[in-house]
Amino acid sequence: MATDSYEEAIAGLKKLLSVRADLGSVAAAKIKQITAELDAAGTNQFDPDERIKTGFIHFRTEKFLKNPELYGQLAKTQKPKFMVFACSDSRVCPSHVLNFQPGEAFVVRNIANMVPPYDKTKYSGGGAAIEYAVLHLKVENIVVIGHSCCGGIKGLMSIADDGSTASEFIEHWVQICSPAKAKVKAENSGLSFEEQCTNCEKEAVNVSLGNLLTYPFVRDGLLKKTLALKGAHYDFVKGTFELWDLDFKISPNLSV
Repeated sequence: MATDSYEEAIAGLKKLLSVRADLGSVAAAKIKQITAELDAAGTNQFDPDERIKTGFIHFRTEKFLKNPELYGQLAKTQKPKFMVFACSDSRVCPSHVLNFQPGEAFVVRNIANMVPPYDKTKYSGGGAAIEYAVLHLKVENIVVIGHSCCGGIKGLMSIADDGSTASEFIEHWVQICSPAKAKVKAENSGLSFEEQCTNCEKEAVNVSLGNLLTYPFVRDGLLKKTLALKGAHYDFVKGTFELWDLDFKISPNLSV
């Protein structure tokens, strides 16, 4: 019966064999079969190595080998038109959402898709990526993409007013966009926490766009009109995507 325990099942088998010794060989064969099935079931767990191998095999057979011209060109150089800042969230891969092909976008992903301000010491990793994209790859567009249900933004909105934190890195990082939190709190105090987070997801994108202006080579590209900045928000609950521009008033640096 389905409600029998393992011990009850073994006891029942022993009782049967005690009066039907002739069934011993049949029972042994059945036990061997069940053992093999259970062993196979036990090993049918997630295998990360196998997942990586099968993923690459699919890519190689279905994409790499079927498009030798594209991958032949990429073997020589890359000329992406876009630099994209996106969240590390596993649900919002920009290449998947925007159907970017290899070579189309130079992508930086981090917690809450934030762009830090220019700082050679504190945020050199982000600065290096922006510098390489703008000065060496000559990208024409930098897009910062926020998204729905962002844990990083929720963490930002949850930081206590006294500034106390409960993590070693996360809360310190997301405070890059503290101005977005302050604006949302001031202008939308009557909204629910979830609605405030949604608004902050978009305001944080605008803060990041503003932070891009602290990089001299980004400002220079905007002045020369060789570079454009765009904000975006992907809602994976509703399946919608918003794209916007900010009207920056930029003046050339004055030298005395």
